[in-house]
Amino acid sequence: MRLESRYSLLRCRVRRILGRLVWAAAMVAVWTWSPLPCTEGAELRVATFRCDVTPPLGFLAYPPTFKPLEKIEHPLLAKGIVLDDRARRYVLCAIDWCALCNSTYDLFRRKVAESARADPARVAVHTVHQHTAPLADNDAYRLLLQTSDPPPCPDLRFFEAMADRLGAAVKESLGRLQPFDRIGAGEGKVERVASTWRLIDKDGKVRRPRWSLVTGKDLPLRNEPEGLIDPMLKTITLAQSDKPLARLHYYASHPQSFYHDPRVTYDSPGMAREELEKKEGVFQVYFTGCAGDILVGKYNDGTPATRAAFAQRLVAGMETAIAATRFAAADSIQWRSIEVRLPLYAGPGRTVAENCARMADPKVDAGGRLEFGAMLVAFANRIDRPLALSGLQIGRVHILDLPGECLVDHQLFAQRSSPGDFVAVAAYTDLGPGYICTDKAFEEGGYEPTDTAVGPGFEPVLKAAIVKLLGAKNSSRTQ
Repeated sequence: MRLESRYSLLRCRVRRILGRLVWAAAMVAVWTWSPLPCTEGAELRVATFRCDVTPPLGFLAYPPTFKPLEKIEHPLLAKGIVLDDRARRYVLCAIDWCALCNSTYDLFRRKVAESARADPARVAVHTVHQHTAPLADNDAYRLLLQTSDPPPCPDLRFFEAMADRLGAAVKESLGRLQPFDRIGAGEGKVERVASTWRLIDKDGKVRRPRWSLVTGKDLPLRNEPEGLIDPMLKTITLAQSDKPLARLHYYASHPQSFYHDPRVTYDSPGMAREELEKKEGVFQVYFTGCAGDILVGKYNDGTPATRAAFAQRLVAGMETAIAATRFAAADSIQWRSIEVRLPLYAGPGRTVAENCARMADPKVDAGGRLEFGAMLVAFANRIDRPLALSGLQIGRVHILDLPGECLVDHQLFAQRSSPGDFVAVAAYTDLGPGYICTDKAFEEGGYEPTDTAVGPGFEPVLKAAIVKLLGAKNSSRTQ
Protein backbone atom coordinates (compact mmCIF):
# COMPACT_ATOMS: atom_id res chain seq x y z
CA MET A 1 0.00 0.00 0.00
CA ARG A 2 1.41 3.41 -0.92
CA LEU A 3 2.22 5.86 1.90
CA GLU A 4 -0.41 8.31 0.64
CA SER A 5 -3.09 5.60 0.74
CA ARG A 6 -2.15 4.57 4.26
CA TYR A 7 -2.29 8.18 5.40
CA SER A 8 -5.68 8.67 3.76
CA LEU A 9 -7.06 5.49 5.39
CA LEU A 10 -5.76 6.56 8.81
CA ARG A 11 -7.28 10.01 8.40
CA CYS A 12 -10.70 8.49 7.53
CA ARG A 13 -10.60 6.25 10.58
CA VAL A 14 -9.72 9.16 12.87
CA ARG A 15 -12.57 11.22 11.43
CA ARG A 16 -15.02 8.35 11.98
CA ILE A 17 -13.94 7.85 15.60
CA LEU A 18 -14.09 11.58 16.34
CA GLY A 19 -17.53 11.78 14.77
CA ARG A 20 -18.82 9.02 17.00
CA LEU A 21 -17.34 10.63 20.10
CA VAL A 22 -18.96 13.96 19.25
CA TRP A 23 -22.30 12.26 18.70
CA ALA A 24 -22.01 10.35 21.99
CA ALA A 25 -21.23 13.56 23.85
CA ALA A 26 -24.36 15.12 22.39
CA MET A 27 -26.43 12.18 23.57
CA VAL A 28 -25.01 12.46 27.08
CA ALA A 29 -26.41 15.96 27.24
CA VAL A 30 -29.97 14.68 26.86
CA TRP A 31 -29.86 12.19 29.73
CA THR A 32 -32.43 12.66 32.40
CA TRP A 33 -30.57 11.66 35.54
CA SER A 34 -32.71 11.00 38.59
CA PRO A 35 -30.97 9.10 41.40
CA LEU A 36 -34.04 9.09 43.60
CA PRO A 37 -33.01 9.25 47.25
CA CYS A 38 -33.54 6.22 49.42
CA THR A 39 -35.29 6.22 52.76
CA GLU A 40 -32.70 5.01 55.23
CA GLY A 41 -33.98 2.63 57.86
CA ALA A 42 -37.55 2.55 56.50
CA GLU A 43 -39.46 -0.72 56.56
CA LEU A 44 -39.35 -2.29 53.12
CA ARG A 45 -42.40 -4.15 51.83
CA VAL A 46 -43.13 -6.30 48.80
CA ALA A 47 -46.31 -7.52 47.10
CA THR A 48 -46.51 -10.03 44.26
CA PHE A 49 -49.02 -10.05 41.42
CA ARG A 50 -49.95 -12.28 38.50
CA CYS A 51 -52.35 -11.72 35.64
CA ASP A 52 -53.55 -13.97 32.82
CA VAL A 53 -52.87 -12.21 29.50
CA THR A 54 -53.65 -15.12 27.15
CA PRO A 55 -55.28 -14.09 23.85
CA PRO A 56 -58.52 -15.84 22.87
CA LEU A 57 -58.73 -18.55 20.21
CA GLY A 58 -58.96 -16.93 16.81
CA PHE A 59 -56.66 -14.07 17.80
CA LEU A 60 -54.18 -13.24 15.03
CA ALA A 61 -50.93 -14.72 16.28
CA TYR A 62 -47.32 -13.62 15.92
CA PRO A 63 -46.14 -12.68 12.38
CA PRO A 64 -45.14 -13.51 9.73
CA THR A 65 -48.12 -15.80 9.32
CA PHE A 66 -50.78 -13.87 11.25
CA LYS A 67 -52.69 -17.14 11.45
CA PRO A 68 -55.67 -17.24 13.84
CA LEU A 69 -54.74 -18.79 17.16
CA GLU A 70 -55.71 -22.47 17.20
CA LYS A 71 -54.25 -23.83 20.43
CA ILE A 72 -53.39 -22.63 23.92
CA GLU A 73 -50.65 -24.87 25.30
CA HIS A 74 -50.00 -22.71 28.35
CA PRO A 75 -51.72 -19.62 29.75
CA LEU A 76 -49.58 -16.54 29.21
CA LEU A 77 -48.91 -14.68 32.44
CA ALA A 78 -47.78 -11.25 33.56
CA LYS A 79 -45.94 -11.60 36.87
CA GLY A 80 -44.12 -9.10 39.03
CA ILE A 81 -43.49 -7.38 42.32
CA VAL A 82 -44.34 -4.05 43.90
CA LEU A 83 -41.74 -2.68 46.31
CA ASP A 84 -42.60 -0.08 48.93
CA ASP A 85 -40.30 1.86 51.28
CA ARG A 86 -43.10 3.88 52.91
CA ALA A 87 -42.16 6.87 50.74
CA ARG A 88 -42.29 5.54 47.18
CA ARG A 89 -43.26 2.48 45.21
CA TYR A 90 -41.36 0.61 42.52
CA VAL A 91 -42.59 -2.09 40.12
CA LEU A 92 -40.81 -4.83 38.18
CA CYS A 93 -42.95 -6.90 35.80
CA ALA A 94 -42.34 -9.59 33.15
CA ILE A 95 -45.01 -10.57 30.60
CA ASP A 96 -45.12 -13.81 28.58
CA TRP A 97 -45.38 -11.90 25.28
CA CYS A 98 -43.00 -11.40 22.41
CA ALA A 99 -42.86 -7.59 22.55
CA LEU A 100 -44.32 -4.34 23.82
CA CYS A 101 -43.37 -1.42 21.57
CA ASN A 102 -43.58 2.36 21.49
CA SER A 103 -46.92 3.79 22.70
CA THR A 104 -48.19 0.31 23.60
CA TYR A 105 -45.27 -0.09 26.00
CA ASP A 106 -46.05 3.38 27.39
CA LEU A 107 -49.67 2.32 27.88
CA PHE A 108 -48.75 -0.74 29.95
CA ARG A 109 -46.18 1.15 31.98
CA ARG A 110 -48.65 3.96 32.69
CA LYS A 111 -51.45 1.58 33.74
CA VAL A 112 -49.11 -0.28 36.08
CA ALA A 113 -47.80 2.97 37.56
CA GLU A 114 -51.28 4.38 38.13
CA SER A 115 -52.44 1.18 39.79
CA ALA A 116 -49.39 0.97 42.06
CA ARG A 117 -49.57 4.71 42.79
CA ALA A 118 -45.99 4.98 41.56
CA ASP A 119 -44.16 7.38 39.28
CA PRO A 120 -43.84 5.77 35.81
CA ALA A 121 -40.09 6.48 36.04
CA ARG A 122 -40.00 3.87 38.84
CA VAL A 123 -41.77 1.16 36.80
CA ALA A 124 -40.13 -1.35 34.44
CA VAL A 125 -42.31 -3.66 32.36
CA HIS A 126 -40.50 -6.36 30.37
CA THR A 127 -41.53 -9.08 27.96
CA VAL A 128 -40.01 -12.55 28.24
CA HIS A 129 -39.94 -12.56 24.41
CA GLN A 130 -41.43 -15.96 23.55
CA HIS A 131 -42.20 -16.03 19.83
CA THR A 132 -45.40 -18.05 20.18
CA ALA A 133 -46.99 -15.07 21.92
CA PRO A 134 -48.45 -11.65 21.01
CA LEU A 135 -46.40 -8.84 19.55
CA ALA A 136 -47.97 -5.58 20.75
CA ASP A 137 -47.17 -2.50 18.66
CA ASN A 138 -50.38 -0.61 18.07
CA ASP A 139 -48.48 2.23 16.37
CA ALA A 140 -47.21 -0.16 13.69
CA TYR A 141 -50.55 -1.91 13.27
CA ARG A 142 -52.33 1.43 12.82
CA LEU A 143 -49.84 2.36 10.11
CA LEU A 144 -50.53 -0.92 8.30
CA LEU A 145 -54.28 -0.46 8.58
CA GLN A 146 -53.95 2.94 6.89
CA THR A 147 -52.41 1.40 3.75
CA SER A 148 -54.61 0.75 0.73
CA ASP A 149 -54.36 -3.05 0.97
CA PRO A 150 -53.48 -3.88 4.61
CA PRO A 151 -52.62 -7.37 5.83
CA PRO A 152 -54.70 -8.84 8.65
CA CYS A 153 -53.78 -7.27 12.00
CA PRO A 154 -54.62 -8.17 15.62
CA ASP A 155 -57.56 -6.51 17.35
CA LEU A 156 -55.93 -3.47 18.98
CA ARG A 157 -58.60 -3.41 21.68
CA PHE A 158 -57.17 -6.65 23.07
CA PHE A 159 -53.91 -4.95 24.05
CA GLU A 160 -55.76 -2.07 25.68
CA ALA A 161 -57.95 -4.50 27.63
CA MET A 162 -54.89 -6.44 28.81
CA ALA A 163 -53.25 -3.24 30.06
CA ASP A 164 -56.37 -2.55 32.13
CA ARG A 165 -56.40 -6.14 33.41
CA LEU A 166 -52.75 -5.95 34.44
CA GLY A 167 -53.35 -2.65 36.19
CA ALA A 168 -56.20 -4.19 38.16
CA ALA A 169 -53.97 -7.09 39.26
CA VAL A 170 -51.29 -4.67 40.44
CA LYS A 171 -53.82 -2.59 42.35
CA GLU A 172 -55.28 -5.68 44.04
CA SER A 173 -51.81 -6.77 45.16
CA LEU A 174 -51.31 -3.66 47.27
CA GLY A 175 -53.54 -5.15 49.94
CA ARG A 176 -50.94 -7.92 50.36
CA LEU A 177 -47.82 -5.80 50.93
CA GLN A 178 -45.66 -7.54 53.50
CA PRO A 179 -42.33 -6.64 55.09
CA PHE A 180 -39.02 -8.02 53.89
CA ASP A 181 -35.70 -7.42 55.62
CA ARG A 182 -33.21 -9.49 53.64
CA ILE A 183 -32.09 -9.74 50.05
CA GLY A 184 -30.29 -12.77 48.66
CA ALA A 185 -28.29 -13.24 45.48
CA GLY A 186 -26.87 -16.34 43.84
CA GLU A 187 -26.07 -17.73 40.42
CA GLY A 188 -25.98 -21.13 38.75
CA LYS A 189 -24.63 -22.31 35.44
CA VAL A 190 -27.16 -23.45 32.86
CA GLU A 191 -25.87 -26.33 30.78
CA ARG A 192 -26.69 -26.98 27.09
CA VAL A 193 -29.26 -24.27 26.47
CA ALA A 194 -27.76 -21.03 25.13
CA SER A 195 -25.52 -20.56 22.11
CA THR A 196 -24.60 -17.60 19.94
CA TRP A 197 -26.09 -17.21 16.49
CA ARG A 198 -23.34 -14.79 15.46
CA LEU A 199 -20.75 -17.28 14.18
CA ILE A 200 -17.85 -15.26 12.78
CA ASP A 201 -15.79 -16.43 9.80
CA LYS A 202 -12.08 -15.88 9.21
CA ASP A 203 -12.83 -12.66 7.36
CA GLY A 204 -14.58 -11.24 10.42
CA LYS A 205 -18.09 -11.58 8.99
CA VAL A 206 -21.12 -13.49 10.26
CA ARG A 207 -21.13 -16.69 8.23
CA ARG A 208 -24.43 -18.46 8.89
CA PRO A 209 -27.96 -17.25 8.15
CA ARG A 210 -30.02 -16.60 11.26
CA TRP A 211 -32.92 -18.92 10.51
CA SER A 212 -30.68 -21.97 10.19
CA LEU A 213 -29.72 -21.41 13.82
CA VAL A 214 -33.17 -20.96 15.34
CA THR A 215 -34.71 -24.41 15.20
CA GLY A 216 -31.59 -26.57 15.13
CA LYS A 217 -32.30 -27.85 11.61
CA ASP A 218 -28.71 -27.04 10.68
CA LEU A 219 -27.01 -30.19 11.96
CA PRO A 220 -23.39 -29.01 11.43
CA LEU A 221 -24.20 -26.28 13.96
CA ARG A 222 -24.08 -28.95 16.67
CA ASN A 223 -20.31 -29.12 16.22
CA GLU A 224 -19.81 -25.38 16.60
CA PRO A 225 -18.81 -23.84 19.95
CA GLU A 226 -21.43 -22.10 22.07
CA GLY A 227 -19.64 -18.82 21.39
CA LEU A 228 -20.01 -15.63 23.40
CA ILE A 229 -22.82 -16.17 25.92
CA ASP A 230 -23.47 -15.61 29.61
CA PRO A 231 -24.03 -19.15 30.95
CA MET A 232 -24.96 -17.99 34.45
CA LEU A 233 -28.57 -17.73 35.60
CA LYS A 234 -28.83 -15.14 38.36
CA THR A 235 -31.45 -15.32 41.11
CA ILE A 236 -32.45 -12.56 43.54
CA THR A 237 -34.53 -13.50 46.59
CA LEU A 238 -36.52 -11.16 48.83
CA ALA A 239 -37.10 -12.65 52.27
CA GLN A 240 -38.50 -11.89 55.68
CA SER A 241 -36.02 -13.43 58.11
CA ASP A 242 -35.61 -17.02 56.85
CA LYS A 243 -38.79 -17.04 54.77
CA PRO A 244 -38.38 -16.34 51.02
CA LEU A 245 -41.22 -14.21 49.66
CA ALA A 246 -40.29 -13.85 45.97
CA ARG A 247 -37.53 -14.92 43.62
CA LEU A 248 -36.48 -13.08 40.45
CA HIS A 249 -34.53 -15.07 37.85
CA TYR A 250 -32.40 -13.59 35.05
CA TYR A 251 -30.98 -15.54 32.12
CA ALA A 252 -29.86 -14.48 28.64
CA SER A 253 -31.20 -16.59 25.78
CA HIS A 254 -33.97 -16.22 23.25
CA PRO A 255 -36.69 -18.09 25.11
CA GLN A 256 -38.31 -20.12 22.37
CA SER A 257 -37.94 -23.67 21.15
CA PHE A 258 -40.86 -23.27 18.73
CA TYR A 259 -41.53 -20.55 16.20
CA HIS A 260 -44.33 -18.77 14.37
CA ASP A 261 -47.23 -21.18 14.50
CA PRO A 262 -50.88 -20.75 15.55
CA ARG A 263 -50.55 -21.59 19.24
CA VAL A 264 -49.42 -19.83 22.38
CA THR A 265 -47.01 -21.20 24.95
CA TYR A 266 -44.81 -19.71 27.64
CA ASP A 267 -42.20 -22.21 26.43
CA SER A 268 -39.30 -23.53 28.50
CA PRO A 269 -38.75 -20.44 30.70
CA GLY A 270 -42.39 -20.41 31.76
CA MET A 271 -42.40 -24.16 32.28
CA ALA A 272 -39.33 -23.89 34.54
CA ARG A 273 -40.69 -20.88 36.42
CA GLU A 274 -44.06 -22.43 37.16
CA GLU A 275 -42.61 -25.83 38.06
CA LEU A 276 -40.27 -24.28 40.61
CA GLU A 277 -43.05 -22.10 42.04
CA LYS A 278 -45.22 -25.18 42.57
CA LYS A 279 -42.30 -27.12 44.05
CA GLU A 280 -41.14 -24.39 46.45
CA GLY A 281 -44.38 -22.58 47.20
CA VAL A 282 -42.47 -19.32 46.55
CA PHE A 283 -43.50 -16.73 43.94
CA GLN A 284 -41.18 -16.82 40.90
CA VAL A 285 -40.60 -14.27 38.10
CA TYR A 286 -38.40 -14.88 35.02
CA PHE A 287 -36.69 -12.07 33.08
CA THR A 288 -34.82 -12.45 29.79
CA GLY A 289 -31.40 -10.81 29.76
CA CYS A 290 -29.49 -9.31 26.83
CA ALA A 291 -30.30 -12.15 24.44
CA GLY A 292 -30.31 -10.37 21.10
CA ASP A 293 -27.61 -12.67 19.70
CA ILE A 294 -28.25 -15.78 21.81
CA LEU A 295 -30.68 -18.65 21.25
CA VAL A 296 -31.07 -22.41 21.76
CA GLY A 297 -30.31 -23.44 18.16
CA LYS A 298 -27.19 -25.50 18.86
CA TYR A 299 -29.16 -27.83 21.14
CA ASN A 300 -32.65 -27.59 19.65
CA ASP A 301 -34.50 -29.98 17.33
CA GLY A 302 -37.94 -28.43 17.71
CA THR A 303 -39.51 -31.39 19.53
CA PRO A 304 -41.64 -31.26 22.70
CA ALA A 305 -39.13 -33.53 24.43
CA THR A 306 -36.32 -31.05 23.80
CA ARG A 307 -38.44 -28.17 25.06
CA ALA A 308 -39.08 -30.12 28.27
CA ALA A 309 -35.34 -30.81 28.55
CA PHE A 310 -34.58 -27.09 28.23
CA ALA A 311 -37.07 -26.39 31.02
CA GLN A 312 -35.40 -28.94 33.29
CA ARG A 313 -31.95 -27.45 32.60
CA LEU A 314 -33.31 -24.04 33.55
CA VAL A 315 -34.81 -25.46 36.74
CA ALA A 316 -31.42 -26.99 37.56
CA GLY A 317 -29.76 -23.60 37.04
CA MET A 318 -32.36 -21.92 39.25
CA GLU A 319 -31.92 -24.46 42.02
CA THR A 320 -28.14 -24.14 41.83
CA ALA A 321 -28.48 -20.35 42.10
CA ILE A 322 -30.82 -20.70 45.07
CA ALA A 323 -28.44 -23.09 46.80
CA ALA A 324 -25.60 -20.58 46.25
CA THR A 325 -27.61 -17.62 47.53
CA ARG A 326 -26.04 -15.42 50.18
CA PHE A 327 -28.23 -13.00 52.13
CA ALA A 328 -27.63 -9.49 53.40
CA ALA A 329 -29.77 -6.95 55.22
CA ALA A 330 -32.22 -5.03 53.03
CA ASP A 331 -32.64 -1.64 54.63
CA SER A 332 -33.02 0.81 51.72
CA ILE A 333 -33.86 1.05 48.03
CA GLN A 334 -32.17 3.21 45.42
CA TRP A 335 -33.72 3.67 41.99
CA ARG A 336 -31.87 5.43 39.19
CA SER A 337 -33.41 6.30 35.86
CA ILE A 338 -31.98 7.73 32.66
CA GLU A 339 -33.59 8.71 29.37
CA VAL A 340 -31.56 8.44 26.17
CA ARG A 341 -32.17 9.39 22.57
CA LEU A 342 -31.16 6.91 19.91
CA PRO A 343 -29.73 7.58 16.43
CA LEU A 344 -32.11 6.43 13.70
CA TYR A 345 -30.62 3.80 11.40
CA ALA A 346 -30.84 4.58 7.70
CA GLY A 347 -28.49 2.12 6.02
CA PRO A 348 -28.79 0.88 2.43
CA GLY A 349 -32.40 -0.01 1.70
CA ARG A 350 -33.44 1.19 5.14
CA THR A 351 -34.37 4.84 4.78
CA VAL A 352 -37.73 5.92 6.16
CA ALA A 353 -39.04 6.27 2.61
CA GLU A 354 -37.98 2.70 1.76
CA ASN A 355 -39.49 1.38 5.00
CA CYS A 356 -42.75 3.15 4.15
CA ALA A 357 -42.72 1.60 0.67
CA ARG A 358 -42.29 -1.93 2.09
CA MET A 359 -45.05 -1.31 4.60
CA ALA A 360 -47.48 -0.34 1.81
CA ASP A 361 -46.48 -3.01 -0.73
CA PRO A 362 -49.05 -5.86 -0.88
CA LYS A 363 -46.48 -8.02 -2.71
CA VAL A 364 -44.36 -8.14 0.47
CA ASP A 365 -45.44 -10.83 2.95
CA ALA A 366 -47.36 -9.69 6.01
CA GLY A 367 -44.45 -10.26 8.38
CA GLY A 368 -42.08 -8.25 6.20
CA ARG A 369 -44.58 -5.39 5.91
CA LEU A 370 -44.75 -5.29 9.71
CA GLU A 371 -41.20 -6.03 10.88
CA PHE A 372 -39.21 -4.36 8.09
CA GLY A 373 -41.79 -1.67 7.34
CA ALA A 374 -44.38 -0.50 9.82
CA MET A 375 -42.40 -1.18 13.00
CA LEU A 376 -39.40 0.76 11.68
CA VAL A 377 -41.62 3.63 10.56
CA ALA A 378 -43.39 3.65 13.95
CA PHE A 379 -40.09 4.02 15.74
CA ALA A 380 -38.94 6.73 13.34
CA ASN A 381 -42.14 8.64 14.13
CA ARG A 382 -41.23 8.70 17.83
CA ILE A 383 -37.46 9.18 17.45
CA ASP A 384 -37.52 12.50 19.33
CA ARG A 385 -39.09 10.84 22.37
CA PRO A 386 -36.34 9.23 24.51
CA LEU A 387 -36.30 5.68 25.84
CA ALA A 388 -36.12 4.92 29.55
CA LEU A 389 -33.43 2.87 31.28
CA SER A 390 -33.50 2.16 34.99
CA GLY A 391 -31.55 0.51 37.76
CA LEU A 392 -32.65 -0.70 41.17
CA GLN A 393 -30.12 -1.18 43.97
CA ILE A 394 -30.54 -2.79 47.37
CA GLY A 395 -27.23 -3.03 49.17
CA ARG A 396 -24.74 -4.53 46.72
CA VAL A 397 -27.42 -6.10 44.52
CA HIS A 398 -28.27 -4.32 41.26
CA ILE A 399 -31.04 -4.89 38.72
CA LEU A 400 -30.75 -3.14 35.34
CA ASP A 401 -33.74 -2.66 33.02
CA LEU A 402 -32.79 -2.04 29.38
CA PRO A 403 -34.85 -1.51 26.21
CA GLY A 404 -34.76 -3.41 22.94
CA GLU A 405 -32.99 -6.63 22.09
CA CYS A 406 -29.53 -5.81 23.44
CA LEU A 407 -26.66 -8.03 22.38
CA VAL A 408 -25.10 -9.98 25.25
CA ASP A 409 -21.96 -7.83 25.17
CA HIS A 410 -23.94 -5.11 26.97
CA GLN A 411 -24.85 -7.50 29.80
CA LEU A 412 -21.27 -8.70 30.22
CA PHE A 413 -20.13 -5.08 30.24
CA ALA A 414 -22.62 -4.23 33.00
CA GLN A 415 -21.30 -7.05 35.16
CA ARG A 416 -17.72 -5.85 34.70
CA SER A 417 -18.75 -2.30 35.51
CA SER A 418 -19.49 -2.92 39.17
CA PRO A 419 -16.84 -5.38 40.40
CA GLY A 420 -17.67 -7.05 43.68
CA ASP A 421 -21.40 -6.34 43.30
CA PHE A 422 -24.15 -8.67 42.07
CA VAL A 423 -25.55 -7.38 38.76
CA ALA A 424 -28.64 -8.87 37.12
CA VAL A 425 -29.69 -7.51 33.72
CA ALA A 426 -33.04 -7.70 31.96
CA ALA A 427 -33.63 -6.35 28.46
CA TYR A 428 -36.92 -6.24 26.49
CA THR A 429 -38.68 -3.26 28.04
CA ASP A 430 -39.72 -1.04 25.11
CA LEU A 431 -38.89 -3.13 22.03
CA GLY A 432 -39.55 -0.26 19.62
CA PRO A 433 -35.87 0.06 18.64
CA GLY A 434 -35.52 -3.65 17.82
CA TYR A 435 -31.98 -4.99 18.15
CA ILE A 436 -29.47 -2.80 19.97
CA CYS A 437 -26.16 -3.80 18.45
CA THR A 438 -22.56 -3.09 19.23
CA ASP A 439 -20.78 -0.92 16.70
CA LYS A 440 -18.66 -3.92 15.73
CA ALA A 441 -21.79 -5.90 14.82
CA PHE A 442 -22.53 -3.45 11.99
CA GLU A 443 -19.11 -4.23 10.54
CA GLU A 444 -19.55 -8.01 10.98
CA GLY A 445 -22.98 -8.11 9.34
CA GLY A 446 -25.57 -10.77 10.15
CA TYR A 447 -29.25 -10.48 10.92
CA GLU A 448 -29.32 -8.10 13.89
CA PRO A 449 -27.96 -5.02 12.05
CA THR A 450 -30.72 -5.49 9.44
CA ASP A 451 -33.56 -5.64 11.98
CA THR A 452 -32.78 -2.58 14.05
CA ALA A 453 -34.06 0.95 14.09
CA VAL A 454 -30.91 2.12 15.90
CA GLY A 455 -27.87 3.22 13.94
CA PRO A 456 -24.19 2.72 14.79
CA GLY A 457 -22.58 5.03 17.33
CA PHE A 458 -25.01 4.31 20.16
CA GLU A 459 -22.81 1.74 21.95
CA PRO A 460 -20.71 4.23 23.97
CA VAL A 461 -23.84 6.13 24.99
CA LEU A 462 -25.59 3.00 26.25
CA LYS A 463 -22.52 1.77 28.10
CA ALA A 464 -21.98 5.14 29.75
CA ALA A 465 -25.63 5.05 30.85
CA ILE A 466 -25.15 1.56 32.29
CA VAL A 467 -22.23 2.81 34.38
CA LYS A 468 -24.40 5.65 35.71
CA LEU A 469 -27.28 3.31 36.53
CA LEU A 470 -24.92 1.19 38.60
CA GLY A 471 -23.91 4.25 40.60
CA ALA A 472 -20.32 4.01 39.40
CA LYS A 473 -18.50 7.33 39.75
CA ASN A 474 -15.57 6.44 37.54
CA SER A 475 -16.23 4.71 34.24
CA SER A 476 -12.55 3.73 33.95
CA ARG A 477 -13.21 0.85 36.34
CA THR A 478 -15.12 -0.86 33.52
CA GLN A 479 -12.13 -1.28 31.25
